Amino acid sequence: MKKRWLLGAVAGLTLSSVTGWVQAQDNTFKIGLVLPMSGPFASTGKQMELAARLYMAQHGDTVAGRKVVLIVKDDTGAPDVTKRIAQELVINDKVQVLAGFGLTPLAMATAPVATQSKTPLVVMAAATSIITEASPFIVRTSFTVPQVVTTLADWATKNNIKRVVSLVTDYAPGIDSEKYFNQRFINNGGVVIETLRVPLRSPDFAPFLQKVRDAKPDALFTFVPAGVGSALMKQFAERGLDKAGIRLIAEGSVTDDDILNNMGDVAVGVVTAHHYSASHKSALNKKFVEAFGKANNGLRPNFMAVGAYDGMRVIYEAAKTTKGGGGEALLNAMKGQAFESPRGPMYIDNQTRDVVHNMYVRRVERVGGQLWNQEIETVTDVKDIGKTR
Repeated sequence: MKKRWLLGAVAGLTLSSVTGWVQAQDNTFKIGLVLPMSGPFASTGKQMELAARLYMAQHGDTVAGRKVVLIVKDDTGAPDVTKRIAQELVINDKVQVLAGFGLTPLAMATAPVATQSKTPLVVMAAATSIITEASPFIVRTSFTVPQVVTTLADWATKNNIKRVVSLVTDYAPGIDSEKYFNQRFINNGGVVIETLRVPLRSPDFAPFLQKVRDAKPDALFTFVPAGVGSALMKQFAERGLDKAGIRLIAEGSVTDDDILNNMGDVAVGVVTAHHYSASHKSALNKKFVEAFGKANNGLRPNFMAVGAYDGMRVIYEAAKTTKGGGGEALLNAMKGQAFESPRGPMYIDNQTRDVVHNMYVRRVERVGGQLWNQEIETVTDVKDIGKTR
């Protein structure tokens, strides 16, 4: 009779309450880390997984007396796969947190799962402005595109760049880059001669770059996803845009720290804006870069790594507050966290659940035989302009 009553009671519970009931019987704290580990964006997933594991190695695999279990799943960069994996993690694995999400379409596809199950979803990479509005259970520790590109537009205006062509990858972050850079640049008195969009998968930049050269702007403003910048930079040089006096200014993903050394001298002098560089001068970042390299055969961490590292920090600290509990209590414990990151000071905004942090204008320079994004200007406490109107 007792078993029959228990089964009947559980059958009548919602998805979220079933998850919470089962978790209460378990002495683990499970994090479902959903990443593109294969396909064209595999380097993103690799950086994020390595950073998450580094945080656990440094801070232990228990929190609030519970064993932390990191369940890593490869979504192959496909939104339908991401959503299915997230559903399985919530229903079958009973995770307290969903995390990762290397591309905007992947985070957006999973948002309904987080809402229905009341599972906090920590976006550690994807950067389109609207992501946190897709679910009240989403918290972001990466960055947003408007934070970056408006900073770059202001710098361009102050540095004698008056006419630009915009070239972006044709998906949500690229469209955000185009929109917010162009708006700010035009409001500052600049002229956008032409806007160009290239396909997300297997892009050929050559015909687009020829259009840029023919337009003869002062600069090309560009955004491409992490890992694609090498191809863009190579074709920029092959088309002779640098020799034609056209400057290259970019959202920071273009000169991703993970691939920067492979770009060669064509990258020297390129100016970007971003929230993190491996060359950021702080004691905490120096320790982070050294530890990451030591654990991973000298690999340099990039902005994807710092997003995951800080995301793990937010999860751990929230779990301490809730004593290992999940759901809305865990979400609320993530809001408002303020701390020093390898990127610099940052906090999670209570209202938007988005990250607020410094933006850095950087110039690629060769230092000690290697290429680095050297910070030349800092703008402090930058919010997402898309949410601050």
